[in-house]
Amino acid sequence: MGFLSNIIKPASQPMSKEDVIHTYIQDFESSKTRKDMLTGEKYYKNENDINERKLYKYVNESKVEDTERPNNKLSHSFAKLLVDEKVNYLLGKSPIIAADDEKFQEKLIEILDDEFDDTIQEIGIESSNKGIAWLQPYIDEEGSLKFEKHDSEKIIPVWKESSHKTLEAIIRVYYVETYEGKERKDVKKVEYWTKDDVTYYTYFNGSMIPDVEAPGEGEPIGHFKINNGSEYKGWGRVPFIPFKNNTRELNDLTYFKSLIDDYDKNTSDTSNTLDDIARFVYILKNYGGTDLGEFLNDLKLYKAIKVDTDGGVDKLSPDIEIDAVEKHLDRIKKDVYIFGQGVDMDTDKFGNSPSGIALQFLYSALDLKCDQMERKFKKAFKYIFWFIAEYFKTINQGTYDPKKAKVTFVRSMIINETDTITNIRNSKGIVSDKTLLEHHPYVGDVDEEESRKKEERKNSLEPDLDFGNRNSGSEVDEE
Repeated sequence: MGFLSNIIKPASQPMSKEDVIHTYIQDFESSKTRKDMLTGEKYYKNENDINERKLYKYVNESKVEDTERPNNKLSHSFAKLLVDEKVNYLLGKSPIIAADDEKFQEKLIEILDDEFDDTIQEIGIESSNKGIAWLQPYIDEEGSLKFEKHDSEKIIPVWKESSHKTLEAIIRVYYVETYEGKERKDVKKVEYWTKDDVTYYTYFNGSMIPDVEAPGEGEPIGHFKINNGSEYKGWGRVPFIPFKNNTRELNDLTYFKSLIDDYDKNTSDTSNTLDDIARFVYILKNYGGTDLGEFLNDLKLYKAIKVDTDGGVDKLSPDIEIDAVEKHLDRIKKDVYIFGQGVDMDTDKFGNSPSGIALQFLYSALDLKCDQMERKFKKAFKYIFWFIAEYFKTINQGTYDPKKAKVTFVRSMIINETDTITNIRNSKGIVSDKTLLEHHPYVGDVDEEESRKKEERKNSLEPDLDFGNRNSGSEVDEE
């Protein structure tokens, strides 16, 4: 049973491995951690708490739902806006994969293709909404290495240390739709992954038992097949890679949920009040009609009513402090961007064409937030490189050192192109021309741009139109 036997030591008979796994599942499913994950996902989908709000009234001293009053539910998708902004800023452009071994780099780029870029963006959204995301490397039936993202609320990590640095095991919990005759049932399934094998379980009558219908028929089996599918083998490492949002593994919503709730509530209340303005309370004085029904009918049909001597009609309507509400909402909105560490594009402090320094200041909070995610994601990529190197070793296609590979994230910051090009010109002769090309706003692929410049020089008698200092007299090295 391994490490599990040391976790819970009852005074009497020790718990079985299945009992301990079941305890882990119960604790996780009722935990605040999982609840926060689901809340983060809900707010990303703009399913804010305001959508659940009910208004009440008292009838005969009993509290009942009031279905007659206006109950507008204005839900604002600040969470999606801030998460998408962060993910596109950090992961919108494909990460640069490099390795000292040129052959290994080619293999890395081949596996970590455009489809993987899409997966990493999904991982970024998952990590932002839930505090941590999980990527599973596996070898498919064709023998190719693939990566699959799992829903974080279905993954229970068992860490070796309280600092959550090393995985001891992974418990995956999910439901499978089945039918007994014409009756639909959702069957709870469990997978228990260690560094060497995986064991499959299912729930039956409330108890977790080995799943004899799954691979292994209830016994532990390796992670993948080798030798043309005749033998199972394990990775030698738990095949789940954590992508942490930050050191505390907290989702982004943690820091501004109450602000969104306040914004939703006040805008909804204001909308309700505006609807109530049309619902006047009439005060009748010396009304000459027979009943209130006649009064409302005369008002609707004739836009007039009859009154006796000294009679009249007054009306009461709810008041609304528009200026106070707008000031409060403006403050809340700014706080959302401050504590959500986003880029407030509504600001008027920087003018229509802010300088490079002003833009850096505008993005400073977003940079701080992305710095935390980038550090954790770089660590996750080290595990990715390890699994790729292990894969090629397993299929006898070379031995590579994963420590020699690295990833560089390219941030998608809005820039002042004029300032950037000026700085590039001023740096001519100080740094290499290739470095200047890498930072030029009009250059997407440096190698392709250099090839184009060489081709232009070959086909033209005109001197090279260098983007740097044309009066320097120096020529770009063609080697």
